[in-house]
Amino acid sequence: MQISFFYILLLSVSLAMDAFAVSIGAGISGSRSNLKESLRIAFFFGLFQALMPLIGFYLAGSFYDIICSVDHWIAFFLLTFIGGKMILESIKKKDNCNVFPEHIKTSKLIVLAIATSIDALAAGVSLSILCTDIFIPVISIGIITFILSFIGVYFGRKLGCKFGNKAEIAGGIVLILIGLKVLISDLF
Repeated sequence: MQISFFYILLLSVSLAMDAFAVSIGAGISGSRSNLKESLRIAFFFGLFQALMPLIGFYLAGSFYDIICSVDHWIAFFLLTFIGGKMILESIKKKDNCNVFPEHIKTSKLIVLAIATSIDALAAGVSLSILCTDIFIPVISIGIITFILSFIGVYFGRKLGCKFGNKAEIAGGIVLILIGLKVLISDLF
């Protein structure tokens, strides 16, 4: 089955929204715009958003029931943990402009990228069920997520320096709310 370009674009933007929101929170982490770090964050989010549907597509038959039964819990716990940690660390800090280190640890970035791309794994399973080609959607998802994440980091950096710890607390709350949204939408 051939899916339309509009559907692929809509799917790509929809899957990128969690990464976009989290990248704003990641942008809040730094006090000044750093092109290398912004590209790094966008790369991780884009890469994982592209890899997960590919994995879901090829493993659809074998692990569909297992993945669908726990994906929402995994995303919920990862996002809630990181969001809660952001809130606690922002309460401890007094500096309003540099609320986190300029460089986000790779381990933390991988956890964020996985947490925001679990729904992309399910999208890959769906594309497999539709018996469609996977490569155009994967490329589109990766590129759009990269672009939106890069933009998110940029805006997050602007917001972070202007609003300081309040912006970081808001970023943590957003992560927790995204986790709740994923959990509630899958449970109900």
